[in-house]
Amino acid sequence: MPMISAIVICRNEAANIARCIQSLDWCSEVIVVDDNSTDGTADIARSAGAKVMNHAFESFASQRNWAMRQPQVQGEWILHFDADETSTPSFARAVSDAVRVAPNDCAAFALCRKTMFQGTWLKYSDGFPVWIMRLVRRNTPAFEDSGHGEVPIPRLVGTIPKINEPFIHDAFSKGISNWIERHNKYSTYESALERQAEPNFMFRQLISKDRAIRRHALRGLSRRLPARPVVRFFYQYLLKCGFLDGRPGLRFCLLMAIYEWFIILKKSERDLQ
Repeated sequence: MPMISAIVICRNEAANIARCIQSLDWCSEVIVVDDNSTDGTADIARSAGAKVMNHAFESFASQRNWAMRQPQVQGEWILHFDADETSTPSFARAVSDAVRVAPNDCAAFALCRKTMFQGTWLKYSDGFPVWIMRLVRRNTPAFEDSGHGEVPIPRLVGTIPKINEPFIHDAFSKGISNWIERHNKYSTYESALERQAEPNFMFRQLISKDRAIRRHALRGLSRRLPARPVVRFFYQYLLKCGFLDGRPGLRFCLLMAIYEWFIILKKSERDLQ
Protein backbone atom coordinates (compact mmCIF):
# COMPACT_ATOMS: atom_id res chain seq x y z
CA MET A 1 0.00 0.00 0.00
CA PRO A 2 1.59 3.36 -1.02
CA MET A 3 2.07 5.84 1.81
CA ILE A 4 -0.51 8.67 1.82
CA SER A 5 0.27 11.98 3.53
CA ALA A 6 -2.63 14.32 4.29
CA ILE A 7 -1.86 18.04 4.27
CA VAL A 8 -4.35 20.44 5.87
CA ILE A 9 -3.87 24.17 5.38
CA CYS A 10 -5.53 26.50 7.86
CA ARG A 11 -5.64 29.71 9.87
CA ASN A 12 -7.69 30.15 13.06
CA GLU A 13 -9.62 26.92 12.62
CA ALA A 14 -9.92 25.85 16.26
CA ALA A 15 -13.57 24.97 15.65
CA ASN A 16 -12.80 22.58 12.78
CA ILE A 17 -9.24 21.28 12.91
CA ALA A 18 -9.67 18.36 15.33
CA ARG A 19 -12.64 16.97 13.42
CA CYS A 20 -10.74 17.24 10.13
CA ILE A 21 -7.63 15.50 11.52
CA GLN A 22 -9.62 12.71 13.16
CA SER A 23 -11.39 11.97 9.88
CA LEU A 24 -7.99 11.49 8.22
CA ASP A 25 -6.65 8.95 10.73
CA TRP A 26 -6.51 6.34 7.95
CA CYS A 27 -3.71 8.29 6.24
CA SER A 28 -0.07 7.45 7.00
CA GLU A 29 0.44 10.93 8.46
CA VAL A 30 -1.46 14.19 8.84
CA ILE A 31 0.46 17.45 8.49
CA VAL A 32 -1.15 20.77 9.36
CA VAL A 33 0.28 23.87 7.67
CA ASP A 34 -0.81 26.73 9.91
CA ASP A 35 -0.73 30.42 9.01
CA ASN A 36 0.12 32.00 12.37
CA SER A 37 -3.17 31.14 14.06
CA THR A 38 -4.01 33.02 17.24
CA ASP A 39 -6.86 30.80 18.49
CA GLY A 40 -4.91 27.70 19.53
CA THR A 41 -5.34 25.85 16.24
CA ALA A 42 -1.74 24.57 16.23
CA ASP A 43 -1.97 23.18 19.78
CA ILE A 44 -5.28 21.48 19.04
CA ALA A 45 -3.77 19.94 15.90
CA ARG A 46 -0.80 18.54 17.82
CA SER A 47 -3.12 17.13 20.49
CA ALA A 48 -5.12 15.42 17.74
CA GLY A 49 -1.97 13.67 16.51
CA ALA A 50 -0.92 15.84 13.58
CA LYS A 51 2.48 17.24 12.74
CA VAL A 52 2.38 21.04 12.56
CA MET A 53 4.36 23.41 10.35
CA ASN A 54 3.93 27.18 10.27
CA HIS A 55 4.03 29.13 7.02
CA ALA A 56 2.53 32.50 6.12
CA PHE A 57 -0.36 32.18 3.66
CA GLU A 58 -0.03 33.92 0.29
CA SER A 59 -2.51 31.90 -1.75
CA PHE A 60 -4.10 28.46 -1.71
CA ALA A 61 -1.93 27.19 -4.55
CA SER A 62 1.36 28.52 -3.20
CA GLN A 63 0.58 27.17 0.29
CA ARG A 64 -0.10 23.68 -1.05
CA ASN A 65 3.00 23.78 -3.28
CA TRP A 66 5.19 24.92 -0.39
CA ALA A 67 3.91 22.10 1.81
CA MET A 68 4.64 19.43 -0.80
CA ARG A 69 8.27 20.54 -1.02
CA GLN A 70 8.96 20.07 2.68
CA PRO A 71 11.14 17.07 3.64
CA GLN A 72 8.82 16.27 6.58
CA VAL A 73 6.21 15.09 4.07
CA GLN A 74 6.95 11.39 3.51
CA GLY A 75 4.09 10.05 1.40
CA GLU A 76 4.24 8.96 -2.22
CA TRP A 77 0.72 10.37 -2.52
CA ILE A 78 -0.45 13.64 -0.95
CA LEU A 79 -4.08 14.35 -0.09
CA HIS A 80 -4.85 18.07 0.28
CA PHE A 81 -7.66 19.18 2.58
CA ASP A 82 -8.88 22.45 4.07
CA ALA A 83 -9.83 22.52 7.76
CA ASP A 84 -13.57 22.67 7.00
CA GLU A 85 -13.38 19.43 4.98
CA THR A 86 -13.66 15.89 6.34
CA SER A 87 -13.18 12.39 5.04
CA THR A 88 -15.71 9.57 5.30
CA PRO A 89 -14.97 5.82 5.59
CA SER A 90 -16.21 5.23 2.04
CA PHE A 91 -14.02 8.06 0.72
CA ALA A 92 -11.02 6.59 2.56
CA ARG A 93 -11.61 3.19 0.96
CA ALA A 94 -12.00 4.72 -2.49
CA VAL A 95 -8.74 6.68 -2.21
CA SER A 96 -6.81 3.70 -0.83
CA ASP A 97 -8.07 1.47 -3.62
CA ALA A 98 -7.25 4.08 -6.26
CA VAL A 99 -3.63 4.69 -5.26
CA ARG A 100 -3.00 0.95 -4.80
CA VAL A 101 -3.61 0.29 -8.50
CA ALA A 102 -2.58 3.68 -9.95
CA PRO A 103 -0.44 3.28 -13.10
CA ASN A 104 2.92 5.02 -13.38
CA ASP A 105 1.52 7.71 -15.71
CA CYS A 106 -1.11 8.73 -13.14
CA ALA A 107 -0.01 12.15 -11.87
CA ALA A 108 -3.05 12.96 -9.71
CA PHE A 109 -6.69 12.19 -9.06
CA ALA A 110 -9.70 14.47 -9.43
CA LEU A 111 -11.98 14.44 -6.40
CA CYS A 112 -15.43 15.82 -5.65
CA ARG A 113 -17.04 16.98 -2.43
CA LYS A 114 -20.46 17.37 -0.87
CA THR A 115 -21.07 20.96 0.26
CA MET A 116 -23.25 21.09 3.36
CA PHE A 117 -25.44 24.01 4.48
CA GLN A 118 -27.85 24.00 7.42
CA GLY A 119 -27.78 20.20 7.58
CA THR A 120 -28.52 19.79 3.86
CA TRP A 121 -26.29 18.50 1.08
CA LEU A 122 -26.40 21.15 -1.69
CA LYS A 123 -26.47 18.51 -4.38
CA TYR A 124 -28.12 20.67 -7.03
CA SER A 125 -27.50 24.31 -6.13
CA ASP A 126 -23.74 23.73 -5.77
CA GLY A 127 -23.51 21.86 -9.09
CA PHE A 128 -22.31 18.50 -7.76
CA PRO A 129 -19.98 17.01 -8.85
CA VAL A 130 -17.37 19.74 -9.30
CA TRP A 131 -14.01 18.09 -9.95
CA ILE A 132 -10.91 19.41 -8.18
CA MET A 133 -7.33 18.09 -8.11
CA ARG A 134 -6.64 17.30 -4.46
CA LEU A 135 -4.83 13.92 -4.48
CA VAL A 136 -1.43 14.16 -6.17
CA ARG A 137 1.65 12.05 -6.65
CA ARG A 138 4.61 13.56 -4.83
CA ASN A 139 6.87 15.82 -6.94
CA THR A 140 4.63 15.57 -10.02
CA PRO A 141 2.09 18.41 -10.34
CA ALA A 142 1.95 21.95 -9.03
CA PHE A 143 -1.17 23.90 -8.13
CA GLU A 144 -1.94 27.13 -10.00
CA ASP A 145 -3.63 30.22 -8.55
CA SER A 146 -6.97 31.42 -9.84
CA GLY A 147 -8.80 34.22 -8.04
CA HIS A 148 -9.18 33.35 -4.36
CA GLY A 149 -8.53 29.66 -4.98
CA GLU A 150 -6.61 27.47 -7.38
CA VAL A 151 -7.25 26.14 -10.88
CA PRO A 152 -9.55 23.13 -10.26
CA ILE A 153 -7.68 20.84 -12.66
CA PRO A 154 -4.40 22.40 -13.85
CA ARG A 155 -2.73 21.14 -16.99
CA LEU A 156 0.10 18.72 -16.27
CA VAL A 157 1.93 15.74 -17.75
CA GLY A 158 0.17 12.46 -16.97
CA THR A 159 -3.37 11.22 -16.46
CA ILE A 160 -5.83 12.49 -13.83
CA PRO A 161 -8.51 9.82 -13.22
CA LYS A 162 -11.60 10.58 -11.15
CA ILE A 163 -12.55 9.15 -7.77
CA ASN A 164 -16.32 9.25 -7.60
CA GLU A 165 -16.75 8.87 -3.83
CA PRO A 166 -16.98 12.41 -2.35
CA PHE A 167 -15.62 13.93 0.83
CA ILE A 168 -17.52 16.47 2.95
CA HIS A 169 -17.20 20.26 2.80
CA ASP A 170 -18.74 22.17 5.72
CA ALA A 171 -18.44 25.59 4.10
CA PHE A 172 -20.70 27.18 6.73
CA SER A 173 -19.20 25.43 9.77
CA LYS A 174 -18.38 28.78 11.42
CA GLY A 175 -21.68 30.43 10.55
CA ILE A 176 -23.06 32.66 7.84
CA SER A 177 -21.32 35.77 9.20
CA ASN A 178 -17.94 34.10 8.74
CA TRP A 179 -18.92 32.95 5.23
CA ILE A 180 -19.89 36.52 4.28
CA GLU A 181 -16.68 37.91 5.77
CA ARG A 182 -14.57 35.45 3.74
CA HIS A 183 -16.49 36.05 0.52
CA ASN A 184 -16.16 39.78 0.97
CA LYS A 185 -12.39 39.21 0.76
CA TYR A 186 -12.74 36.72 -2.10
CA SER A 187 -14.77 39.20 -4.13
CA THR A 188 -11.86 41.65 -3.98
CA TYR A 189 -9.57 39.04 -5.53
CA GLU A 190 -12.19 38.04 -8.09
CA SER A 191 -12.81 41.62 -9.22
CA ALA A 192 -9.10 42.12 -9.89
CA LEU A 193 -8.85 38.77 -11.70
CA GLU A 194 -11.85 39.53 -13.90
CA ARG A 195 -10.36 42.78 -15.13
CA GLN A 196 -7.27 40.85 -16.24
CA ALA A 197 -9.11 37.86 -17.70
CA GLU A 198 -11.88 39.56 -19.70
CA PRO A 199 -9.85 40.03 -22.91
CA ASN A 200 -8.86 36.33 -22.89
CA PHE A 201 -12.35 34.82 -23.07
CA MET A 202 -12.88 32.40 -26.01
CA PHE A 203 -16.36 31.23 -27.02
CA ARG A 204 -15.08 27.92 -28.43
CA GLN A 205 -14.29 26.82 -24.89
CA LEU A 206 -18.04 26.67 -24.23
CA ILE A 207 -18.26 23.52 -26.40
CA SER A 208 -15.09 21.85 -25.13
CA LYS A 209 -15.32 18.15 -24.25
CA ASP A 210 -13.61 18.95 -20.95
CA ARG A 211 -16.22 19.83 -18.32
CA ALA A 212 -13.73 21.92 -16.33
CA ILE A 213 -12.95 24.04 -19.42
CA ARG A 214 -16.67 24.48 -20.17
CA ARG A 215 -17.34 25.51 -16.57
CA HIS A 216 -14.50 28.05 -16.70
CA ALA A 217 -15.76 29.42 -20.03
CA LEU A 218 -19.32 29.65 -18.72
CA ARG A 219 -17.99 31.63 -15.79
CA GLY A 220 -16.22 33.95 -18.24
CA LEU A 221 -19.41 34.39 -20.25
CA SER A 222 -21.40 35.21 -17.12
CA ARG A 223 -19.06 38.13 -16.43
CA ARG A 224 -20.31 39.79 -19.61
CA LEU A 225 -24.02 39.39 -18.96
CA PRO A 226 -26.20 42.24 -17.70
CA ALA A 227 -27.83 41.74 -14.30
CA ARG A 228 -25.46 38.85 -13.64
CA PRO A 229 -26.46 38.39 -9.96
CA VAL A 230 -29.99 37.67 -11.19
CA VAL A 231 -28.63 35.40 -13.92
CA ARG A 232 -26.50 33.53 -11.37
CA PHE A 233 -29.51 33.02 -9.11
CA PHE A 234 -31.76 31.66 -11.84
CA TYR A 235 -28.97 29.48 -13.23
CA GLN A 236 -28.33 27.81 -9.89
CA TYR A 237 -31.86 27.79 -8.51
CA LEU A 238 -33.83 26.92 -11.66
CA LEU A 239 -31.57 25.54 -14.39
CA LYS A 240 -29.45 23.52 -11.96
CA CYS A 241 -32.57 22.60 -9.93
CA GLY A 242 -31.34 24.20 -6.73
CA PHE A 243 -34.96 24.36 -5.59
CA LEU A 244 -34.70 20.60 -4.97
CA ASP A 245 -32.34 21.40 -2.07
CA GLY A 246 -35.24 23.02 -0.24
CA ARG A 247 -34.93 26.18 1.83
CA PRO A 248 -31.13 25.81 2.28
CA GLY A 249 -30.83 25.68 -1.52
CA LEU A 250 -32.79 28.92 -1.88
CA ARG A 251 -30.68 30.66 0.75
CA PHE A 252 -27.44 29.43 -0.77
CA CYS A 253 -28.41 30.61 -4.26
CA LEU A 254 -29.31 34.03 -2.87
CA LEU A 255 -25.96 34.24 -1.07
CA MET A 256 -24.10 33.42 -4.30
CA ALA A 257 -26.07 36.11 -6.14
CA ILE A 258 -25.02 38.61 -3.46
CA TYR A 259 -21.43 37.48 -3.92
CA GLU A 260 -21.70 38.30 -7.63
CA TRP A 261 -23.00 41.74 -6.69
CA PHE A 262 -19.96 42.30 -4.45
CA ILE A 263 -17.68 41.57 -7.42
CA ILE A 264 -19.55 43.97 -9.71
CA LEU A 265 -19.44 46.78 -7.15
CA LYS A 266 -15.71 46.36 -6.59
CA LYS A 267 -14.99 46.28 -10.31
CA SER A 268 -16.91 49.53 -10.80
CA GLU A 269 -15.11 51.04 -7.83
CA ARG A 270 -11.75 50.18 -9.42
CA ASP A 271 -12.86 51.72 -12.73
CA LEU A 272 -13.64 55.01 -10.98
CA GLN A 273 -10.22 55.23 -9.34
